[in-house]
Parts: sequence; C-alpha cells; structure tokens
Amino acid sequence: MRTLITLFLLVALAAGGWWAWAVYAPVTPPGQQSVLLRSGYSTRRIAKVLKKAGVIRSVFAFRVWHILHPKLSLKAGEYLFDREANVPKVYDRIARGDIYFHVVTIPEGYTMFDIAKAMEDAGLGSSQDFLQIARTHTDLISDLAPEAKSLEGYLYPNTYQFTRTQTREEMVGTMVRQFRQVAQQIGLNSDVHRTVTMASIVEKETASPDERPMVAGVYYNRLTHRVALDADPSVIYALLLSGNYSGSLHHADLAVDSPYNTYRFRGLPPGPIGNPGQSALAAAMHPANTDFFYFVSDGNGHHRFARNLDEHNRNVAAYRHALGMR
Repeated sequence: MRTLITLFLLVALAAGGWWAWAVYAPVTPPGQQSVLLRSGYSTRRIAKVLKKAGVIRSVFAFRVWHILHPKLSLKAGEYLFDREANVPKVYDRIARGDIYFHVVTIPEGYTMFDIAKAMEDAGLGSSQDFLQIARTHTDLISDLAPEAKSLEGYLYPNTYQFTRTQTREEMVGTMVRQFRQVAQQIGLNSDVHRTVTMASIVEKETASPDERPMVAGVYYNRLTHRVALDADPSVIYALLLSGNYSGSLHHADLAVDSPYNTYRFRGLPPGPIGNPGQSALAAAMHPANTDFFYFVSDGNGHHRFARNLDEHNRNVAAYRHALGMR
C-alpha cells in the first residue's frame, strides 16, 4: 500500500510539475502570429487555435487555467502574438479583449477602387468583394442621395481601425456613417448628390483648401452658362469604370463615350468621381462668387484663374514656359 501511495504521489507531483511548466514557462511564437477567435468559440476551440498557432503548449493546461478563473470570459476578435508569453499572459489578453486592429488610411479624393485596394492591402478581404458592396449597397445612403448608383462619394476619407471579425458590410457602413456625421456638421442636407459630385471634382482638381471655393466657382459658372466642364479627372474616372485607364491621360481619351466624360457631355457627371473631404464639400456648398471660367496650374501647386479664353491661353503659355516647354 505504501508503495502505491508513494507512486501516486510521484505521479501527482510529475503531473503538477508538467502543468506548471505548460502554464508558466513562456512560449515564443514562430514569428508574428495572427489568431482569429470568432464569436461562439468554446474554450476548447480557442485553446486548439492557440496551440496550432504555437502560442501555447497545451490545450489541456489552457482549459484548466480557464476552469480556475471562472469569473473571466474570453472575448472574440483577432489577436496578434509576436513575443514570448505564458498562459496567464495570453489568457489575460483575450479576457481583456486586447484585439488587433488593422489601420486603414483613406486620403481625400480616393476612389472606391483606391479604397478597395487599400482594404485588401490591409488584410481585410479582397478588393473585388469590397467593390461589389460599394456598387450595390446604395440603400446605406438612399435617404440622402436617392440618385446614387453606387457608394462612390459617400465612403468618407479618414483613418479607420477595423478587425477581421467585422463583415465588409460593417466596414463600408462605418465609412458611410462618417460621411453622414460630416454632412450633418456642415449642414449638407439638400441637393446632396449634386453637391457631392461637384465636391469630388473639386477635390481632384486642387489640393489647396484656399483654392477650392474658386475652382468650385469656375465649374458652377460653366454649369450656369451651359459650357462643358472639361474636367480631366472625370475622364480618368470614365476610364477607370471601363477598366481602360493606363495611369496617365492621353488626348485620345478625351473622346471616350461615357456620361462621365465632361468634355463630350455638358453638365455634371451622373455621380461622384471620388470621395471628397470636408474642405471640398464645403467649397461645393459655398463656391466663390467670381466671373472666372478657366484655371490652369501655375507649376507650384496652385492655379491661375481667367475670365476669358485669351487670358487663359496666356496663363497656359506661362505654365508651359515655367516647365521649360515650347
């Protein structure tokens, strides 16, 4: 009997020692490990995922630790493990919900194609899946802009933090909600689609906030006098839609048969050609009151404005001269 008791104690000590080692001895993951724990995962499944990723040594040891801490719940999310840690530290991170966020920065003027690529580059799904949602979920903005044929213009430029537990629809919805907040702040509540379309052109034409009301004024003057807008960015967008944009605009492209080609068709294009920021939206709402009809770059990040074609041609000649062109 004494031998059995001794043997039992030795086994118990060995088991306890092994468990203590499996729990407290740090584990170094094999490189940077991203672990996705979805809502509804059991403790056993969570432990299996962690074990497979090389974050813990033992599923059993992790489950026992969970039993010893019944007041804590493990939270769904994506977790990034890139340094050594033991079970208590790993467990504590998951219980705190210290999830990993993918940071995506959407600059002002990005098209939905640009945004889709940025989302894919951030590891948040394929660009084609994102585009499919942006093209079809107009219900997210239909109360403000019933004319919208896609969400182009309403995916507000900002820096976002997303996790892979979110659906792509939720991510797109976050961008649209941000647009709504800004629209409310600046009082954009009428002619929304027309204003956003104009703002998207202004955004593409100049990066200078001070010039944007002037550029908007030029285009509104053209609309009033039924003069073609002749906006190069709209032609580029037409080529993007058809999949024919080569990265630069050529003279032959100005003949493309598209309602987004403002050289061929008067008036605004049928929708935004990008996603404008607050400054461009404000400029489209409050354009400068001038008699300018033309503008051209001055070669230094700004523009020269003109009232008539002769004055504009002189500005173009000055621009070409500044670039050393004949």
